[in-house]
Amino acid sequence: MSNSILVVGGGFSGLTAAIEAAEVGYEVYIVEKTPFLGGRVAQLNKYFPKLCPPSCGLEIQFQRIKKNPRIKFFTQAEVTAVSGDAGNYTVKVHIEPRGTVPSSADLSLLASSLESDVDNEFELGLAKRKPLYMSVPFAFPSRFVLDKAALSRADELKVGKSAFCDMNEAPRDIELNVGSIVVATGWKPYDVTKLSNLGAGAFANCVSNMQLERLASASGPTGGQIKRPSDGKAPKKVAFVQCAGSRDQNHLNYCSYICCMASLKQALYVREQYPDAEVTVYYIDLRTPGRYDKFLRKVKADEKIALVKGKVAGVEEDAATGDVIVEVEDAVKGEKRKHRYDLVVLATGMQPSLAGQKLPFDVPVDEEGFIVGGEEKGIFAAGCAQKPLDVMRTAQSGTSAALKAIQTVRGR
Repeated sequence: MSNSILVVGGGFSGLTAAIEAAEVGYEVYIVEKTPFLGGRVAQLNKYFPKLCPPSCGLEIQFQRIKKNPRIKFFTQAEVTAVSGDAGNYTVKVHIEPRGTVPSSADLSLLASSLESDVDNEFELGLAKRKPLYMSVPFAFPSRFVLDKAALSRADELKVGKSAFCDMNEAPRDIELNVGSIVVATGWKPYDVTKLSNLGAGAFANCVSNMQLERLASASGPTGGQIKRPSDGKAPKKVAFVQCAGSRDQNHLNYCSYICCMASLKQALYVREQYPDAEVTVYYIDLRTPGRYDKFLRKVKADEKIALVKGKVAGVEEDAATGDVIVEVEDAVKGEKRKHRYDLVVLATGMQPSLAGQKLPFDVPVDEEGFIVGGEEKGIFAAGCAQKPLDVMRTAQSGTSAALKAIQTVRGR
């Protein structure tokens, strides 16, 4: 029997599970496929229930990891194979080179001098980054990453002269022996380019809800100013389209639980920045469970926010102005009309990161990609690998998974 626990995924639920297990005496390994820990929460401007910035919760978690020698983490790493049984698993992990030496040195000056620019994954297509980067705010680990494939020849010469970069670092593979596994692989925004009838990916001023989080964030591409991507103008009329691809048998056949709350929160982002702006939220059903009903009442009290029960049939773009024209049927009034907006935000759903993936561990998943079993094998799902959850419930699920993993390694 191994007393070690593997946590696959370094987002909020994975960090919670790892810390909870380590702080009661168990050795924990975190395997995270991106260069930094923090997951989707790090991309948010604010999160429920307290509407605090992501640094509020994540920096506390990072400090707990730094202070706990029982936690070891591997970034730019993926589990490639798992063999064995509950209590005694052998896990193969592939680790991509970071391209920089172990150091927290500030390489921003060198990075800015490079000529190449590539799409910034963290900014969801709203900005570019350099091949040498640390685009995540309050990044952990606080260490730059070198994207060697994006370097120009001139960039290679510059980087090659730096004592803090390692162009020759090679990938490596390691093996871990663990007694149980927590799968906290999180979620990804549904691919908006599949929503062609809603202008996603085609019209500059038709953005996803996660893109709006980046526009509203002080660390985002606009410094926290919500602006139209096409021309940088302040939007005066904004529409939110709920269930964009969700509850739709052609896309996501389920409700993602948090989309309504996210749009109501973002409607207030707009109103706080632009007191004269008008906001319309088009919805099928508004779902604000439990404590969030109070937040809904706050939004309803704003006279410049209209909540309209209606299904958006499609959108068009006015090529001359960049405005987005929304065709919608008001289900209450029984009217079908077209309305013009400066900016349209699509409330795209949460898709499990495992959707469409071949899993290295033997656990059952449903048709959407959510894990629906595996506990009898000592493999436990946490967070949005299991179902759509908000941040608070994600943390709770991480604690639950940690307790179950501990029971497995103790042979109970």
